[in-house]
Amino acid sequence: MPIKVSVVVPVYNPGVYVEDCIDSLLRQSLPPDQYEVIFVDDGSTDGTPARLDELAAAEPRVKVVHQENSGWSGKPRNVGIAAAQGEYVMFVDNDDHLGDEALERMYDYGVSHDADVVVGKMAGKGRGVPVELFRRNHPRATVENAPLIDSLTPHKMFRRAFLDAIGLRFPEGRRRLEDHVFVTEAYLRAGNVSVLGDYVCYYHVRRDDASNAGFQRFDPGGYFKNLREALDVVERYTEPGRLRDRLFRRWLRVEMVERMRGRRLLAMPADYRRELFEEMHQVVVERFGPGVAAGLQPTQQVVAALIAAGRYDGVEAFAEWEAGIALTAVPERVAWEDGTLRVGFTAEYTSVGEPMAFPAGAARTPLDGPPENLAAAVAWVGADTTARFKGATADLLVRERASAAQYFQPVEFTREEVPVGDDGQVRLMLRATATVDPGALDRAGVWDAFVRVKLGGWTKECRLGPAPRAARPTPPAALVGDHLVLPYWTSPHAHLALDVDRATHDLGLATLARDAVTASADLLRVPLPLHVPRAGTRTSLRLTSSHTTHDVPATLSPQGPGALLDAVLPLAELRGRTWRVALGAPGPRFLALPFALRAQAAGLHVVHRPRPSALRRLDRKARRRLGTALGRTAARLRARAARRR
Repeated sequence: MPIKVSVVVPVYNPGVYVEDCIDSLLRQSLPPDQYEVIFVDDGSTDGTPARLDELAAAEPRVKVVHQENSGWSGKPRNVGIAAAQGEYVMFVDNDDHLGDEALERMYDYGVSHDADVVVGKMAGKGRGVPVELFRRNHPRATVENAPLIDSLTPHKMFRRAFLDAIGLRFPEGRRRLEDHVFVTEAYLRAGNVSVLGDYVCYYHVRRDDASNAGFQRFDPGGYFKNLREALDVVERYTEPGRLRDRLFRRWLRVEMVERMRGRRLLAMPADYRRELFEEMHQVVVERFGPGVAAGLQPTQQVVAALIAAGRYDGVEAFAEWEAGIALTAVPERVAWEDGTLRVGFTAEYTSVGEPMAFPAGAARTPLDGPPENLAAAVAWVGADTTARFKGATADLLVRERASAAQYFQPVEFTREEVPVGDDGQVRLMLRATATVDPGALDRAGVWDAFVRVKLGGWTKECRLGPAPRAARPTPPAALVGDHLVLPYWTSPHAHLALDVDRATHDLGLATLARDAVTASADLLRVPLPLHVPRAGTRTSLRLTSSHTTHDVPATLSPQGPGALLDAVLPLAELRGRTWRVALGAPGPRFLALPFALRAQAAGLHVVHRPRPSALRRLDRKARRRLGTALGRTAARLRARAARRR
């Protein structure tokens, strides 16, 4: 059968970090005979070459190419392209990994839309990834109708025939930003680019030792020399004007202005950040016309103007002011409604811990050159922020803690100007209500709630919380969309999180009063602190006595803030014994209920749940201790291995 996808993985001394990559490639839902994995070992000096050869000997879909060290990823990727037999080529870094269905979904999506380039949704584990690009699917994306230019890493799928037809390959040698040159040209020359935004295809991972190539300090002169090559590509395939300015703006914003802002700038050694500044100043003066910076957000415009004017001291002073600005998001309502969680919150910016105040009724004025001093810069930003307030937005994202997969939730919001004192100042607040559908979450785990706000010159995120303790909403767990979902407040910071299909002891089931449970003949009725969206929600009960188990169908129906469970029990099969009762939950799991049933000739009786025998308690205690000891041993072994690396 023809190969659909060739996965090319450049490899250099990844150590144990390559294992997650390997595992994810072997777990792909695409049939094994429809894709191949090509590891190009770029002269590794650790145990990786032998590990890959062993893998290739056992896996027909895996190939390994060994070569002398080339210094960067460009040549290994080109060698992989030359060896590839697939219709599409997918590039993966050796310390990253794929979602289990990534190749199948991206290939099918690309074929369906005749795409030369397929961009799959990314999740960043300790690394930044584009957010707005993956808000939704874009079957026919361009650099004009979608923020494609925000995603310039090579971790995408490219049609092999397209690469050959235009002769596109990565720049080689010891250099930076070779992916910018490659991906930018692909975007500008592709017949179609498709963006798959509803499934996390690529997990971009920061190593525990932070030794990823992208985190190493770079030589400013060489870096900005390579950056100019990406700008050359834009100039080659666009005309002067709005589109070119918009594309150039990406490099001005990401590679220059954002490095010179707030805490990011102040965290660098003083001599290094000044060296960066001088290189940036040269690029801005040489390559960027006034239309490039004009499209930036106001705070970014200030920094760009100071860079263009060569005023490093002004950049540093502005960074110190911006370092004190943060986003706060206060929950006001968290409640279940028809199987969805309605989350109400307010959000605003603070400065040095206090709500920011802005001039009321200000009008927009263009920034005419760099501000004279910090006070002038702050005043202009404040006025421009008020004038732009009608365009401010608020979003709620839920992010899975282990994988960093995240999804936007539907949200409605209003903008409010709240007067402050008598001096014509206002606080700019966003009041929002988001709707979280747990049925749409694609994996069990803990999902944290994040608020993302665009206001004036800032786009910031923060955790949702804390809610004021006296009025903190405490919705119950819910059975919705084949998930058991527990909203809770983290400790000690009281941020909102959702436990999906993993909670056991914190569901509030232990608070159930025994006298609230009724048993009449063979009918059992139990009020539970659970939200269910509709009457007749199906679940089950597990009855256990000694070594005998009965699984019994049951239904849940809404009753007040909770649910009423109904079950008809097989009385004839239960007589003469006392039965522990557990509620069926997704997983599948069974959650112990705090009562037992004694079945007699006259019917069922609700009784105290019997305590485990002393032997059983001792066994449980021993298992817990053994698990703790094994966990500590594993941690010590991991730490020892890390020290050896």
